Amino acid sequence: MIYPSFLKKGSTIGISAPSAGVGDKLESFELSEKRLKAQGWHILETEHVRISDPRGGSAEERGKELTSLFENDAVDAVIAASGGDFLFECLPFIDWNVLKKHPKWMAGASDPTSILYTLTTKYDIATIYGFNAGSFDAEKLSVYDRNALKFLKGDLAKQNSSRMHASVAGFLPEYKGLDTPTEWKSDSASLNADGRCIGGCIDVLKDLIGTRYDDTKAFVRKYKDDGIIWYFDDFSLSAEFLYRTLLQMRYAGWFEGTKAVILGRVLFPSSETGMSYEDAVHLAFTDIPVIREADIGHTEPSFTMINGAMMHLEYRNGKGAVSFTLK
Repeated sequence: MIYPSFLKKGSTIGISAPSAGVGDKLESFELSEKRLKAQGWHILETEHVRISDPRGGSAEERGKELTSLFENDAVDAVIAASGGDFLFECLPFIDWNVLKKHPKWMAGASDPTSILYTLTTKYDIATIYGFNAGSFDAEKLSVYDRNALKFLKGDLAKQNSSRMHASVAGFLPEYKGLDTPTEWKSDSASLNADGRCIGGCIDVLKDLIGTRYDDTKAFVRKYKDDGIIWYFDDFSLSAEFLYRTLLQMRYAGWFEGTKAVILGRVLFPSSETGMSYEDAVHLAFTDIPVIREADIGHTEPSFTMINGAMMHLEYRNGKGAVSFTLK
């Protein structure tokens, strides 16, 4: 596994918009950039970052702009500006040979999953999941936000499950802050597992299955002696859709050598037939220990994850923690 160099004071972060542009939320985006600059880092944006569009430029423009940041020796790490819905269409326009030749930390959350996942599983370059360049816009940064900034510096702090979490998305009028006690759930009373970490937003990962960007079987076989720990961020898959997706992944050989699976809280839960998410997990994983409703993904707060790194997972009595080792 290739681990790029972490950021130092004076390092430059390149920001492109392979998903959505941020023109409709410039005030919050600029606050987030200010927080990044406060760490002593410089910012280099590509041309289409600030457009007001669900696409940060045409598919070709987005692919070329992302590639340019990896090609630019002055750029030390790359962060996606935002999530969105249409990153998948720009994958053919990314010059993956350039990304392979110039390994840098790439960070993102949600829609950027397909870039992160491909970089790690196909090209053996570790990536960071859990935040975008516009993610640091809260009035007051949480310990999880500060952990994310630490990760960019190489300070891989152990992350413990939260005491409270938000029951609804922060952009909805019903949002009341961290209003719900956190309880990680599992059929196992306790769990200690070590394995190679991989995952991302499952709403995105499902679209990669069987494409030329899916080299998962080779990845899990390469690291079979380490074992694999999957994490999944479910944005809005219904219980039934989640179940079918997990089955498809299993049929595609994705879960060979899996030691554990971590599922985050669903931001927009739903069911068409009355199936619960607990039912979906029980049916999909009869032979693999699973943690549900963890601090992963779109719900607040959430962990920073390192695709490709060795993860140690701890769980007991509704609480858990993860830590990473770069080897």
